[in-house]
Amino acid sequence: METKILKVVRQGEAFSVQSAKSENGQICKCNIVLRELGGSKFENEYVCAMLGNLAACRFYEGDVVLATLRFSTHEYQGQTFQEVLATDIVKLNK
Repeated sequence: METKILKVVRQGEAFSVQSAKSENGQICKCNIVLRELGGSKFENEYVCAMLGNLAACRFYEGDVVLATLRFSTHEYQGQTFQEVLATDIVKLNK
């Protein structure tokens, strides 16, 4: 896991997905795009998933946040995909 100071580019709406780990078989998920600081739109960006209670949190374009990101890969139908999960995000005061 890595903790970084990032800027929010955009956040999608939360939706439910199936989860074997959840009591009711579903968990809330939301996608968020975060960009490294540096003053340019060409800085590194991460498309991250937020799960559970974190998916219900709302962040806005331009918010500066401290985010803990977990990077992993998985295989599906013979292809390998990278996943970035935001395990914690805290808005920093401006």
